[in-house]
Amino acid sequence: MRVIVVGAGVVGTMHAWHAVQRGHEVVHLEREAEARGASVRNFGLVWVGGRAAGAELDTALRARELWEEIGTAVPGLGFRGNGSLTLVTNEAELAVARAAAEGPEADRRGFELLGPAEVRALEPALRGTFLGALRCGRDGAVEPRTAQRVLKAELLKSGRYTFLGGREVREVVGERAVRDDHGDVHRGDAVVLCTGAWLGGLVKELAPELPVRRVRLQMMQTDPLGERLGSSVADADSFRYYPAYGGAALDAMAAAQAQPPVAAEHKMQLLMVQRADGGLTIGDTHEYETPFAFDVDEAPYRHLTDVAESLLGRPLPAIRRRWAGVYAQCLEAGRVVHREQVREGVWLVTGPGGRGMTCSPAIAETTANELGW
Repeated sequence: MRVIVVGAGVVGTMHAWHAVQRGHEVVHLEREAEARGASVRNFGLVWVGGRAAGAELDTALRARELWEEIGTAVPGLGFRGNGSLTLVTNEAELAVARAAAEGPEADRRGFELLGPAEVRALEPALRGTFLGALRCGRDGAVEPRTAQRVLKAELLKSGRYTFLGGREVREVVGERAVRDDHGDVHRGDAVVLCTGAWLGGLVKELAPELPVRRVRLQMMQTDPLGERLGSSVADADSFRYYPAYGGAALDAMAAAQAQPPVAAEHKMQLLMVQRADGGLTIGDTHEYETPFAFDVDEAPYRHLTDVAESLLGRPLPAIRRRWAGVYAQCLEAGRVVHREQVREGVWLVTGPGGRGMTCSPAIAETTANELGW
């Protein structure tokens, strides 16, 4: 079988990975020289704990297994099953963490409630003020800025993989074929369009009523911390954002403490992950109304800095870089991703939202199974 994959972000790359692993030939097209979108502008989190019960959690757990398998085969991904800590600073937040740790799916998610001394024993770099943490042992991380390049290099070793960068697909030609902006036609037994947040042009033509929206975020990265912070870290605002948390405890927390105005305005939570070089990736914000701003707003960065420093109990290292990114989010209730046959033999897979890095191996595996690869 010959598979044409369009889009070299993490979703497209994982489709190419599964096709090659199953013995097929892949031609992989990317409009940039290499991926430049949301797949490289994220935390690299494999985030299981916060996922909604049902299909979303099932997909995340399967993806976590696949990430570990692929990470073992391709060490350059930097996969580590590091777990996460959602730190809580008052009794209302602690009650939400306790409810999650005692909930019916706590074992599946790897939840446990830790006291302050247990948190510090696990992560001595956390010397700030907190009452404890909800730990998720299922969570992991990879290196997002290099993951696609490392996977591409591994795929090239197969002899069944061709990567064509700087090729924007302009047209679907008949069945199971696309034409790029060089005029070349690429034919296969299946075409999978993994175009990320690019929802105009050809995608709009093929799926004019696409139930997907674009979401913009802001993030930053520091110089090396100078000490190890193995676990990924979140603050209690993540309870407001992730669908795993709810019920009376969350309602009570929301009633007891409003978010700071800047956090509420920018729909924020703190997420913090140490990179392989020792720096910290920190974010993030969520903007849903288009047209998006073309610049970044400094107020959210100040808020994130304050929260991170309060949990670390020390100043952050110097900020090395700041950036914005845009991802595509499926709006269909209960759906992890939008998967649609848009022409005979041509499939569009888009809209994993903030779950893209977490769920992409399992999303691609499902596509491969459904298409009979």
